[in-house]
This record gives sequence, structure tokens and C-alpha cells, in this order.
Amino acid sequence: MTAALVVLLYLIALPTLSLYLSKGHHDDPSRGHRDLPAWAICLSIVATETSTLTVVSIPGVAYGGSFVFVGMALGYLIGRIIVAWRFLPLFHNRDMASAYQYLGQRFGPHVQRLISASFLVTRLLAESVRLFAGMLPITALCAASGFPIGGPFLMVLIMILTLSYTMLGGLRAVVWSDSIQLLLYLGSALICIVLLSHQVSLSQALAGAHLFAWGHPAFTSPFTPAAAIIGGTLLTLASHGTDQLMIQRCLAAKSLSAARGAMIGSAFLVGLLFAALSLVGVMLHAQHHGALLSQPDTLFPNFILTLPPVLCGLLVASILAATMGSLSSAMNAMTGAIMGDFAPYLRRFALSPIALSRRITAFWALALLATTFGFSGIHGSAVIFAFSITSYCYGAVLGVFLLAMLRPHATSRAALTAFFTSLAILGVLSQLRIEGASIAFSWLVPAGALSGLLAGRVSEFFVER
Repeated sequence: MTAALVVLLYLIALPTLSLYLSKGHHDDPSRGHRDLPAWAICLSIVATETSTLTVVSIPGVAYGGSFVFVGMALGYLIGRIIVAWRFLPLFHNRDMASAYQYLGQRFGPHVQRLISASFLVTRLLAESVRLFAGMLPITALCAASGFPIGGPFLMVLIMILTLSYTMLGGLRAVVWSDSIQLLLYLGSALICIVLLSHQVSLSQALAGAHLFAWGHPAFTSPFTPAAAIIGGTLLTLASHGTDQLMIQRCLAAKSLSAARGAMIGSAFLVGLLFAALSLVGVMLHAQHHGALLSQPDTLFPNFILTLPPVLCGLLVASILAATMGSLSSAMNAMTGAIMGDFAPYLRRFALSPIALSRRITAFWALALLATTFGFSGIHGSAVIFAFSITSYCYGAVLGVFLLAMLRPHATSRAALTAFFTSLAILGVLSQLRIEGASIAFSWLVPAGALSGLLAGRVSEFFVER
């Protein structure tokens, strides 16, 4: 029961503390008022891009693949430097609430709302999959640690608690809660390393360590040097330079330089998180003498259950933190997109910005739950499909942004041509197999972005003629 008590205290303390830290503003809570410190935004960016699946899966991947996720972080660093210097000024210099308002200024409201709608649909699918898949280890851990609770009930409970501080405290509460949550599961990973160091020597665990997957087909593994660095760079341009989920946080910074510092700093922080979780995996590999795993994702949860009750409860709470952080960030970002990109349609509601924002946030909570329960009857292929759709839209959206940035005379017709051509080409690529394997997700974004940019340029050429 000690572990269960720790989990319960966490579930009570997080919403309370987040709301306390976010007090002081009484207008649209989906905006950050440009007063949040860079270090908190940095922590929030990393917490937003990671989830329960990150915390649970990376040790299992590292068990057989060493530090390949750290290798991917090198591409993330290059991408975030480019985002900081080329993308963030597009938004900060125009006082925007949504990343897609830039496209509205360049191509008109139709393109803006199309890209925003694609974000809303894909984020709804991605977060529903994260919630569904994340509930499996959380439910098992809670039951084994003396806190037995059914998956659907736990899902609803987590959503209610997350909604409470997201709806009432807005982006400020989300950023502060993200900061707390990231520190919790990063600290938990470091505690695991310390505990394992008493059983396994570091030199033994690091024997044969590597950053990349050598000898694998170039386009089917996301962990080869080219896929990790080139693909990771362009993936970061899309995920951190064009996605409302990340841009919303940067718009809450006090200045452009603070936003840049948070963005670049997040690359080092996510690299540290990947390194810590990977080190847990390689140390467990040494402890188990390299025994084969039937289910890699169970490696870390099974290790958690061997810890003393207080530590077990702390680590279960850290995995809950990852889930709640993903949910709160998604709901607030989707609310911000609606408020910023579909404002003309909201004028018919005689509500203040704060009341309207809260109702939209509550709607997204219900939509996430409904979609998640829909996934509960579907297995692996649907999960893979939902994650693939996110990668497809990243490539298509990045192509439109690059067209806007690199082709100052491009028209809305060129932007629409770029978007739909990119989606079509990525649909074809999804059906291709190389030696029986599908194309790695890290190559989908480069393929989508470049094909979209080329299609937009061709469209310009015919219009000019």
C-alpha cells in the first residue's frame, strides 16, 4: 500500500501545485502572455515531445540496440538550431497565437485552416494512441503496486485530473506541470541508474555501446547514421518548427532570444533523457547477461516492480506524469489552434475568451476519450497506422512552410498543390517495401517536404506561363 499512497499523493499534488503556480491571469488561457521563463519552456518542450511510450520503450530498445536514441538526438540538435534561427522569428515578430497564422498571412485563411485542421485530426489520433498504449503498463504497474484499478476507469480519472489544471490554469499551468513531470521521470531514471550501479559495473554495461545501428538497410531503420542525422533534422524542423504543440510554448517566452534558448536547450535535455533511459536499458542487459526479451516494452515496468515500495510508487507516478504531460499539452495546443485559426467561426458564441477556451478544452478531453476507447478494440496495425499518419502530415505541412519561406511569390494554389501532392506521394511510399520492411518514419518527413516543395514550384511555373 505504500506505493499506492505515493501514487495517490502525486495525483493530488500535481493539479494543486500547477494551479497555484499558474494563478494571476484571467483572459484567454490558451496563450502564455510572454512571461514564462526560458528554463520552464525548455522543460515543457521535452515533456511535450515525450510520453509514457518514451519512458517505457527506450530501455527496451537500448537493451538490444544500445544508445541509438541518443544518436537520433544529434539530428534533433541540428534541427532545433535551424528552428531557433529560421522558424521562430516567423512567429515571434508577428505576435501570433497559432503557428498557422503565418500561413494565413502568406496564403490566406483557407490554407491556414486546412493546415490547422490537419494538425487537429492527427494530434487527436496520436494522443489517443499514446493514451491507449500507455494505459497498458500503467494499469499493470498500479495493480502490482497495490493500487488495482481498471484501465477504462484509470483513463477517465487521469483525464479528469489533467483537464482540471489544463482548463482552469491554461498554458501557464500546462508548462509548470510539464516542468514538474519531466523532472520527476528524469530523476526516476537517474535513481534507477544509481540502484543498478550497485549490481552492474558501468564499464561492463558500456562494453560495445554504440550510437547508431550499423549494417542495417539505409531506408528501413530510423537508427542508421543517415536516418538519425538527416532524417532526424528534418523531422525536428516539422515537429518543432511548424507544429502548434511546440510553437505555442515558444510564443509564451519573454523574448525571441529566450524562445531560442529554450528550443536549443531542449535538444540537450532530451538527449540527457534518452541517455539516462538508454543507460537503464544497457545496464539491465548486462544484469540479465544478454538474455533475449520476448516483449522489450515490459523490461522497465518489470524492473520497477522489484524496487522498494516508495521507489516503486515514485516510478509509477513518473510514468503517470508522462501520460498527463502529453494529454495536457495536446488539449491546450488544440484549443489554441481553434482560438487562433477559427476565430471568425467563434464570434457567434457570446462568451468571454476564458469561458470559450475552457469549453473547447473540455470538448477535446471528451474527443480524446472517445477516440481512445475506439482504439481499444483494434490491435497493432491501427496503432502503426495512426502514428504513420502523423509522420505523413508532418512532411506535407513542412513542405508548405518551406514554400512560404523560400518562395516569396508563391500563391495559395501552389501551397494547396504542395500539400495534397505531398500527401499523395507519402501514401504511395507507405505501401513500398524494401527487403520486406517498410520505409522508416524518419525518412517520411524529408520525402514529404521535398516532394511538396517541388510540386509547389512546378505549380508556380505553370501559373507564371
